[in-house]
Amino acid sequence: MTDRYRNLPLNPLRAFAIAAQHKTFTSAAAHMGISQVAVSRQISVLEGYLGVKLFERGARSVKLTEAGRAFSQEVVNLFNDLETVLDRQLSDDRSGSIQLRIYPTLAHYWLMPILRDFVALQPDCQVRLDTAVEPLDFRGTHLDVAVQLGNGMWREARSRKLFDEVIDVVCSPDYAARFDGFADPRSLRDAQIIHAKYRRNEWESWARDAKLELPSNAGNVFDSSLLAYSAAREGLGLAIGQVSILQNEIAAGKLIRPFSRPTTTGSSFYIVWPTSKSVSTRVKRFADWLLGICGQKPEFSGRKQ
Repeated sequence: MTDRYRNLPLNPLRAFAIAAQHKTFTSAAAHMGISQVAVSRQISVLEGYLGVKLFERGARSVKLTEAGRAFSQEVVNLFNDLETVLDRQLSDDRSGSIQLRIYPTLAHYWLMPILRDFVALQPDCQVRLDTAVEPLDFRGTHLDVAVQLGNGMWREARSRKLFDEVIDVVCSPDYAARFDGFADPRSLRDAQIIHAKYRRNEWESWARDAKLELPSNAGNVFDSSLLAYSAAREGLGLAIGQVSILQNEIAAGKLIRPFSRPTTTGSSFYIVWPTSKSVSTRVKRFADWLLGICGQKPEFSGRKQ
């Protein structure tokens, strides 16, 4: 059964369906943009495959046989159903939504400022954000695509790297001014540091690479990086910032990097999509757009889709 499915004579079936509707090979040929001889040949292939004569051929005309008439009703209906399915899929691809899993901090500082550019390119497509912070698993979810931090390996998924995670200390200009801009790096020992609850090891990693001594105080702990960055912006202390995410804040002077000693964490941000279901055209365009924004080559454009 599997072999017969793989070898279905689809082109001859289409030629037969069109010829049955148009009543003549000449009209069918004009509709398909091929020759009358080619239509006749395709139908002969189908007759050989089925072992049944579908048309009575005369000197200047053709006529469906009884078997051909009964078969044509089935085949024409199947092609009509297939066309309906394809139209629905194309409609879904042209207009609809993208369900994107992304971290709240990444969405706020990095994606939102640039998302309007994608919306301008794809005005009929809505990007719906899912900001749950939990292990990524596309199975049994509504998610179409995700932007995640990791090493590129996720269950039943493919990924492409967007950019490496680089961290450095950030604070408000006013806070730095209290310590003479941290011109003497040893001033760090007297500063107040800010932790994000689930990223508390980053301070130790940064201090080790920067060869600096951390303050003896425990510092303030916030539930998320989003809150930690907001606290740093409001002058409550020094935070470890993800440099690529905070570029707009740094460029606007709302946050500064007083030590300018960036270090990589070994992790990177990836765009991730499932292999357990087909990737829609709109998701492919979104993925290629994000890759382009990050200076990466496209994954889907230029390929057969």
